[in-house]
Amino acid sequence: MSTHVDIDPAILYFGTPVVVLSTLNEDGTTNLMPMSSVFWLGRTAVLGVGASSQTALNLRDRPEIVLNLPGVDLVTEVDRIALTTGNAAMSAAKAARGYVHVSDKYAHAGLTAYGSDTVLPTSVAECPVHIEGTVRALHELGEPKLAAVEVAVTAVRVAPELRLEGHPNRIDPDRWRPLVMSFQQFYGLGERVHPSRLASIDEELYR
Repeated sequence: MSTHVDIDPAILYFGTPVVVLSTLNEDGTTNLMPMSSVFWLGRTAVLGVGASSQTALNLRDRPEIVLNLPGVDLVTEVDRIALTTGNAAMSAAKAARGYVHVSDKYAHAGLTAYGSDTVLPTSVAECPVHIEGTVRALHELGEPKLAAVEVAVTAVRVAPELRLEGHPNRIDPDRWRPLVMSFQQFYGLGERVHPSRLASIDEELYR
């Protein structure tokens, strides 16, 4: 006898980290977009964005980006820009969902711009992790109005307290507390539940 039931969810966000994307507008200002469709493969980040979003438009013309990773303490600031768009020509679908056009996302969220090292878009100073990169490819997906963006990481900058003691290039997972989105709700990580056999592999072997 089956112990599961068939469902047809509209979204499949079972839980991924929140990322605030910084991209460069045509006038040289930086647009911010919070999202949670992201994963990493080695030194490559793969992002899922709306194909008509200001972020996608920026990346097509100016293929540089910063992935700002907020901790749980920044949930209020992130939520302030959750229903905003930098695209003045807002789609009817976004308008129906309650989005509003905001040109200065930093001021709207109460966040601070911080200079980046290898790209032109500014980083979010309050975020403890900044991952800079350039777009390697932008793929239109089978689903309408969606795109997958392949980003080659060019630099990583973190708050000093996140570094693993004795390892200048590693993150201490017990100190890093990312903001997580699961089915449109914000969550944080709990304590470590079990030692991992993968942790026996030196991270340097992945280079």
